[in-house]
Amino acid sequence: MQAPTLTFSDDQADAYDCLTAAFAGAGIDLVEGSLTPMAEGRSSVIAVVGKAGSGKTMLLAELYRGLKAAGVEIVSGDYEGRRRKDRRTLAILAPTNKAASVLRLRGVPATTIHRILYTPVYDPEYEKIAEWLAGTGTRPVVDSLGIAGLTDLALDRASSFYSQVASIPGALAAAGLKGSDFIKGWKRREEPLDVGFVDESSMLDERQFDDLREIFPTLVLFGDPAQLAPVGQSGEMVFDRLSEGRRLVLSRIHRQTQDNRILDLAHALGDDRLGFEEFERLVEETARKDDRVVWAERVEAALMARSPVLVWRNATRVRLIQAFRNAYGAPEDQLLPGEPLICDGIELPLKHRKKRIDLEARGLIKGAQVIYLGEGNREGFARLHVVGAEEPQVSAASIIKIEKPDEEEPFIPHAARMGAAFLHGAAVTIHKAQGSQWDEVQVFAPDLYAAAQSGRSEAGVPLWKRLAYVAITRAQTRLFWVVRNRLARPLGPLSTDDLKREPAPLSLAEPSPSDPADLG
Repeated sequence: MQAPTLTFSDDQADAYDCLTAAFAGAGIDLVEGSLTPMAEGRSSVIAVVGKAGSGKTMLLAELYRGLKAAGVEIVSGDYEGRRRKDRRTLAILAPTNKAASVLRLRGVPATTIHRILYTPVYDPEYEKIAEWLAGTGTRPVVDSLGIAGLTDLALDRASSFYSQVASIPGALAAAGLKGSDFIKGWKRREEPLDVGFVDESSMLDERQFDDLREIFPTLVLFGDPAQLAPVGQSGEMVFDRLSEGRRLVLSRIHRQTQDNRILDLAHALGDDRLGFEEFERLVEETARKDDRVVWAERVEAALMARSPVLVWRNATRVRLIQAFRNAYGAPEDQLLPGEPLICDGIELPLKHRKKRIDLEARGLIKGAQVIYLGEGNREGFARLHVVGAEEPQVSAASIIKIEKPDEEEPFIPHAARMGAAFLHGAAVTIHKAQGSQWDEVQVFAPDLYAAAQSGRSEAGVPLWKRLAYVAITRAQTRLFWVVRNRLARPLGPLSTDDLKREPAPLSLAEPSPSDPADLG
């Protein structure tokens, strides 16, 4: 077989060849660049597993390019054309907005699992524009559409935008059209797709895995076996049950990561002889040689505003959040613009299923990182910036809870009767940080010491090592190993100046007073 132009390691090349053969068996020939219609009744699940730096993302990106070159259409979650028998599709998924945004920054058009499980319903007139932009229809005649204010110049702007960023909602917004006009709602997917790639698959639980297998006859999981398994799965990940021939292992650490001191520390945790004290000495020694690793005597409050401190214990998380708010002089009865939040789910009764789908489709899914921007236009609503979402700014009915040390009931400075629920996000548990990455990450070492002292293990590995591995690999450029229970006060006030993006239309999440799903 002709190898890709990209230089692969031997284990990457073997995995690429195995997956190429699997795609060929499903009617997608990467060598010849040809497609045949999808065969009914076929199903296949393959996992590509390896530790941080083993090249999983590099392999995923190259497979995406190969499938696209063969004529496979990319399903992004924002629009899908009419189904055809000869159409072959690929969806690239991640469990969280943050994880999907990491892939998008590398040129891979990823979306969240929720955006594939739930698809938008377009107004028929606007759908004609979407079909034209997607290349499945002719350019519509403006006068025949009956859309007030639409001009040929606006269509040209939409086409220009789409040629650079393949987003239908983005292109329509560039034409001056509102999301509340062209997206009428969201529905649960009923028809299956074709090929699915799932990054950060160590985060999948059994229910999500079963949902994905129903939708994708060909499913490829990319995951790190050294991370923490979902809570309640006894340390087991969904790809652990696959047969040996269905698990492609990447073991070599690539040259672009060999000079990465942060990853060196993560991989050092694989040494069975290494104890916690020896590991801390290694961190301290590394910090003296490389400024990408910092031996920190205290937590930096300014960093907490955009990248949370990673902790093991919930009590530590609550104490650090309170210290953060005190450092910025946040009043008890309200939030300051710029405070970070973590979505804790949607609190809605079953009869408001459509509203739940609307909120989740806009990125307000459990675990999503959000920045508070201020009060919404209606009581109980908050303006929010969903970190990593393609359309990040939204107004939604919100229930915001701030836990306090030694108090059972959380303080609720902002509450709708029903809606999206949030916890403060200045500190998060390492479990909840999986799937996310930040440029700079603070790891609260006293908590990991407590985990080491507990003697607990997960799937035969000391728990502190799994926690440390996940926490360290969240850092992209700089790691702060915090060794004291202290906090450095910020030099300036909280700000939202780094979130300079025009708000997306709000009416998807903010219903009209006559809407029976009104949550205000």
